[in-house]
Amino acid sequence: MTAELNLLSDIPAVHAAARGDHVALECEGRSLTYAELDRRAGQAAGLLAQAGVEPGERIAWLGRSHEAFFEIFFGAAQSRICMAPINSRLAIPEIAFILDDSSADLFFVTPSFFEAARAVVARLERPIRLIGVGADAEGFERYETLRDAAPPAPSADPQLSDDVLQLYTSGTTGLPKGVRLNNANYRAFLELRTKVEGFDYGADDTVLVVMPLFHVAGTNISFSGLASGGRVILLPEFSPAAVLEQVEQARVAHVFLVPAMINMLLQAPGIEGADLSSLKSVAYGASPIGEAVLAAATARFGCGFIQFYGMTESSGAGTFLTPTDHRPELLRSCGKAWPNMAVRILDDDGAEAGVGEIGEIAIQGGMVMAGYWNRPEATADAVTPEGWLKTGDAGYRDAAGYIFVHDRVKDMIVSGGENVYPAEVENAILGCPGVADAAVIGVPDERWGEAVKAIVVRAADGDCDPAVVIAWARERIAAFKAPKSVDFIDILPRNASGKVLRRELRKPYWEGLGRNVG
Repeated sequence: MTAELNLLSDIPAVHAAARGDHVALECEGRSLTYAELDRRAGQAAGLLAQAGVEPGERIAWLGRSHEAFFEIFFGAAQSRICMAPINSRLAIPEIAFILDDSSADLFFVTPSFFEAARAVVARLERPIRLIGVGADAEGFERYETLRDAAPPAPSADPQLSDDVLQLYTSGTTGLPKGVRLNNANYRAFLELRTKVEGFDYGADDTVLVVMPLFHVAGTNISFSGLASGGRVILLPEFSPAAVLEQVEQARVAHVFLVPAMINMLLQAPGIEGADLSSLKSVAYGASPIGEAVLAAATARFGCGFIQFYGMTESSGAGTFLTPTDHRPELLRSCGKAWPNMAVRILDDDGAEAGVGEIGEIAIQGGMVMAGYWNRPEATADAVTPEGWLKTGDAGYRDAAGYIFVHDRVKDMIVSGGENVYPAEVENAILGCPGVADAAVIGVPDERWGEAVKAIVVRAADGDCDPAVVIAWARERIAAFKAPKSVDFIDILPRNASGKVLRRELRKPYWEGLGRNVG
């Protein structure tokens, strides 16, 4: 990090001055130099000023990865305005809840989601200004027209306490919560990433971003490439063929992949003949990975692998397993704490557990979130007064300080890198005719790491079958959250207080299988 690069919002101007003609972003054949990114960020700031968006307010984004995302993000950050990207895989009611919760009045949308955005806005009882990115459409103002007509706005003197990114994560109650990430979080990120082996990208490196920009991994990998002054290529849709093509043709040096993507690449028809010699590092995380898959990928890709373990609430940081530490005896570990971050294993009383003792993993440091948006009680539940973020994962530390994830204290399911909370799936299923009771668990899946399974108790007069339950759920929640399979049971196991014993439900599906959670 240069002395001038203190905040994310400094990135366009710093690199425009140093290497303005260098390509900053590429997406679907379009490219943007650092000088152009700097100019457009200023114009985006002007657009926001003309729209009357005030410092501290939110703007929302729904869409595929697009270079305009970063024009708007940097313009907003310079204006002390926070951007709230919405998961485009969510169902209409979920998107509407998030848009309303964020209080955003400006809604930036890419063409694939124009119809969804109209349906979302129709559900809300307040005016929302729809701004279309990359195409004209009825009911939408064209972003590029507004941007080009706006005079660049000067920086509003951003502060470390300013929220810059609000990423929504599903909650145990079924309601998404906005994770507030501020300039202080990302200043720590900019400082620390260069101290992580395998994450120290260079100015001449090309970074491929296949993760969506509503995911902390997608934004973090993008910010890392841009902070380095390198070239960032955005791939709006993942496919093994597209990734291999980009790696070969663009000479990609760095990429982040969830384990499901790694597995699909290993099975792709063109993998054996692909030229992967440009790769310097493959980062991975967000869901469990099998040791056999990891070993095969390491051998085939021929570069360093680095595992990240963290949460949206920790700006994606927590622990990392370096390329050097990818030794057979450590492949089930998620590594050690980031520099200047701390990781503890807490026992049931909140004290630090001993070596080898299982407890809840907690993270402390400058990258822990500012809090949940308008959720002070949820923030207090997640972060202790001493600043320890409770992850909800159970794990232990070995004598050398390596962290091993043992299981989840909470019941969250990670399927293909997406977080799914049983409560929201169960809420959808329980309204299905013929269903008397239901519990949702994650079960092993070769492709996705975990798959969502519903365990259903039929009503006395019910004759529902798996297809009916799955279809019912898919009409009400995002497809990736809906059950992939349904088993029926006479009665759900519960403890004395009536809580479903999910561990008992999971046991037969996971018996004999290890869980390596990244």
